[in-house]
Amino acid sequence: MAKRRKIRELAVQALFAVAIGKDNPEATFDLICDNFIAEKGTRPLSKQLFLGVCSKRDILDELIAAASKHWRIERMPPVDLSILRLAVFEMIFVDDVPPKVAIDEALEIGKKFGSEKSVAFLNGVLDRVYKDVALR
Repeated sequence: MAKRRKIRELAVQALFAVAIGKDNPEATFDLICDNFIAEKGTRPLSKQLFLGVCSKRDILDELIAAASKHWRIERMPPVDLSILRLAVFEMIFVDDVPPKVAIDEALEIGKKFGSEKSVAFLNGVLDRVYKDVALR
């Protein structure tokens, strides 16, 4: 598996922990890294993505909410929301990741961590964000 995916997966795990625990982001990230085996070299980039998502959460949630008209943020499964936040963050704020790559990676992570309905849900929301924001 590509190193970049491992970086994203670690960030999603930490985002999920924050979403369900409401704990301090930095402490949560360290706790996740200490309890899950992080491949060598993934921790710094994963933490950078994780903290970026945490710092832009309100903006990301607005974009996600606008793209998912029939779902309120608070009703979304926390794992799906964590994946969406990371993918939208990469689409909007990370210059070296093409939006289509961010979407594809989110779908692969959704297959691993989400439910059987996650991939279709993620694809629908991310496609809408891509058309509404990333193409501008």
